[in-house]
Amino acid sequence: MTRSDGYLLDNRRAEAGERFEAFAALFDPTTFRHLEHLGVGPGWRCWEVGAGGTSVVSWLAKKVGPTGKVVATDIDTSRLTPAARQPVEVRTHDVGAEAPPGEGFDLVHARLVLVHVPAREKALRSMVRALRPGGRLLLEDADPSLQPLICPDEHGPEQQLANRLRHGFRKLLADRGADLAYGRSLPRLLREAGLRRVEADAYFPLTSPACAALESATVRQIRDNLVSAGLATDEDIDRHLANVASGSLDLATAPMISAWGRKE
Repeated sequence: MTRSDGYLLDNRRAEAGERFEAFAALFDPTTFRHLEHLGVGPGWRCWEVGAGGTSVVSWLAKKVGPTGKVVATDIDTSRLTPAARQPVEVRTHDVGAEAPPGEGFDLVHARLVLVHVPAREKALRSMVRALRPGGRLLLEDADPSLQPLICPDEHGPEQQLANRLRHGFRKLLADRGADLAYGRSLPRLLREAGLRRVEADAYFPLTSPACAALESATVRQIRDNLVSAGLATDEDIDRHLANVASGSLDLATAPMISAWGRKE
């Protein structure tokens, strides 16, 4: 994530911890499967970009072992403190504005980061530059425009309200420079950056307890923004949060598209 006074989902908010836990439950299995496929192992030097929470960083640390290195960066590293021990190095860093925190990495990985970075083209070039020849880049990002609904099965007023609030959330993101169709472009962007053996897939959870936890934490975190922008009322939000808590909604996420390639 990049420094911006307008960043909507501040890591310092209490709800951010709930969001990171939900992301881990939803997406860690997919991420770890891709990292295993890329061959991450002892002695690897890895850069985890916009790490936010600790789940991926801790997994990488176990894989690379004492002979490896994991550099975990974010604009706000407050939630990375528990992981800040060998072989992990935690650094405050803005991937859209600053030079890479080193070179010769075997792996660079970013999950749900670049969609929020206004200078995402510069950030991508920086990540490719940080790789050694033969190094792997794995980018995983959402594509909210590909599937814009929180309730794809919009069959009643509760689902309609949920989707209206999701539309408001998407507007807030777009107004702050997020590219809501970024995920689908990742394979092309990796090829254009000179990477080889580019592949991609997508993961799209439709309903789970983690989807509900993520939605509740997100709506509570952006509540004031939705109300002040005239996109929802407090009554709307209270009703929606009660609907989420009831377990009666089938809540989805935007598809997370994973793309990976190798630097020549």
